[in-house]
Amino acid sequence: MKVLILTVGTTREPLEVALAEHAPQGVVFLASQASHPVAAELVRDYGGSFRHHTLLLEDAESLMEAYQKALLALRKALEWEATAIVADLTGGTKPMAAGLVLALTGRGVVFSYVGGEARDPGTGRVLAGKERLRLLEDPTARLGLKEWAGFTRAWNALNLGMALAELESLLRRDLSPSEARFYGAMKGVVEGLMEWDRFRHREAWERLSVHLPLALAVAEAWGHGAKVRVLKGLEALLPHLKGIVEAGPKPTFLLLQDLLANAERRAALGRFDDALARLYRALELAVEADVHERLGFSLKDPRTWPEGFPEGLRERILKPRGLMDLLDAAFDLDLAFGEQGTLAQRLYGEKNRLQALLQRRHESILAHGTRPVGEEDYTALRDFLMRLDERLRPLPPWPRF
Repeated sequence: MKVLILTVGTTREPLEVALAEHAPQGVVFLASQASHPVAAELVRDYGGSFRHHTLLLEDAESLMEAYQKALLALRKALEWEATAIVADLTGGTKPMAAGLVLALTGRGVVFSYVGGEARDPGTGRVLAGKERLRLLEDPTARLGLKEWAGFTRAWNALNLGMALAELESLLRRDLSPSEARFYGAMKGVVEGLMEWDRFRHREAWERLSVHLPLALAVAEAWGHGAKVRVLKGLEALLPHLKGIVEAGPKPTFLLLQDLLANAERRAALGRFDDALARLYRALELAVEADVHERLGFSLKDPRTWPEGFPEGLRERILKPRGLMDLLDAAFDLDLAFGEQGTLAQRLYGEKNRLQALLQRRHESILAHGTRPVGEEDYTALRDFLMRLDERLRPLPPWPRF
C-alpha cells in the first residue's frame, strides 16, 4: 500500500497534481485551521479512490506542532501497513513543511514537491497547468546520517560491537574516497578499542597507531569539530597504551591505571560485579607495581628476584591464601629490605578497612556467594583507593561524542 502524507495549504491545484502523480492508496492530510476546507474538498472529490485521515494543526506556524503531527501521520501510515510512504511538502506554511522534513528524514520516506518555472508575477505561485512534480532525495540517506547517529550512540554507550556494525553498514554504501578512508579508519579505531578493552594491549596499539592518525587527518580536513575533538582525545591516550606495551609483562602503575579505567567502563555499564572484581585484582597489582617501582623486580616472578631475597617468603608470595596474606608477605618483604612507608605497608595498615570493603566482593556470585554487587559497593572501594595514593587513579576515560 502506498501512502501519501500531504501538507495542505490554501491552494488546491498543486495538491491535485501530487494526488494524480503519486496515485496513493492512502492519504494523510496535515491541515491548518485555514486550509482544512481545502482538505475537505479533496476528500470530497477524490476520496473515493483512497483511504484518508486528516490531522489538524491548531497553530500552523508552530514547528513543534508540525513535527509532532508529522510523526502521527507516519504512525497512521504504518497502521495502514504502508509498503511505500511519500511525504509531499508543497502546501501549507513553511513551519509545516519544515516540521514534516525534520520528523520524517532518516525513516525511509520519499519526499516530493510540486513546483514549476512558470509563475504568476503577482503572487509568485506556479501557473495552473504548469506544475511539475519532483521527487526529493532524503539527504540523510545519502550522507549516512542515520548510521552515523547510531554509531555515536553506540560509541557513547561503550557498545563497541554495535558501533562496529554501524561502520560496516556505512562502508557498504556508495562513498567518496575521503568517506571510505574515514569510515575504514574508524573501523580500525573501534577494533583497536575492542582489543584494548580485552587487555590485548599490543594488538590495540598495532591498530590504533595506524588507523587513528588517518581518521583524525580526514576529520580535520573536513572541519568536523566533534570528530576532531573525540579523536584528539583518543590520541592523547596513545602514549599510555604505548607505555603499557613497552613494559611488556612487568607490573607497572600504568598497567594498574589501565585496569582501573577498565573497571570504570564496566561500572558505567552497570556491571558492578565485574567492576569490583577488577578492583580486587587492582589491589594485588598495586602491591606488585609498588615493589617493581621501588626494588626493580617482579614480585610474582622468582627469576627476577635479587640476591638476599628472603626464601621464607617464597611460598607466601607465590601462593598466598588471599589478598591479606599477600599484603602481609609484602609488608615483611619491605622490612627485610629496609623499606618504610611504602604503599604495600599502607595497604596493610588499612587491613581492617579493606576487609570490610571487600566483604561484598566475597559475597558476590563471581566470588563465593550469591548476592549481586551494587554501585555503592564498587564506588566505596574505588574512592578508598583513589584517596590512598595518586597512582591508584584510573587513566582518563575514552572521549565521547
